[in-house]
Amino acid sequence: MMSDYNVETINDGLNEFNVEFHGPKESLYEGGVWKIRVELPDAYPYKSPSIGFMNKIFHPNVDEMSGSVCLDVINQSWSPMFDLLNIFEVFLPQLLLYPNPSDPLNGDAASLMMKDRKQYDQKVKEYCERYAKKENITKSTADEESDEEDVTDEESKSSDDEIAGHADP
Repeated sequence: MMSDYNVETINDGLNEFNVEFHGPKESLYEGGVWKIRVELPDAYPYKSPSIGFMNKIFHPNVDEMSGSVCLDVINQSWSPMFDLLNIFEVFLPQLLLYPNPSDPLNGDAASLMMKDRKQYDQKVKEYCERYAKKENITKSTADEESDEEDVTDEESKSSDDEIAGHADP
């Protein structure tokens, strides 16, 4: 179903995965590449999936710190008849093409968009140049893997004495 996309499963499961997403043509985000984390709830397809940007994006409806997407965009229109392709071919492109500053998750982006559209456009382009490149998403994957490998057996073992201290006699 997602054969046109680069999909990477997390922990070899089918409920969590990352998808490489390219900004829509003729938008401020054109040329940008993002890693999107998708988490399917147990009630999927009756409940919409959770989606979030793994690398930074400047957008009023995307939380800058967590990358969470304003779920209203999906939940208002979600139907069990949709499949995951709808997220990447309809929902996300529409979100990027038509930001809604009146329902923000990123107040700075919303405020700038309403006050100075030219400066907002420039900041979006700067974020795309800085954070939304192919090397950013492949680097972040490598960093995640190396962080996991850096934990030694000594570090992963814990002792109750270290945490709680010694018991009183």
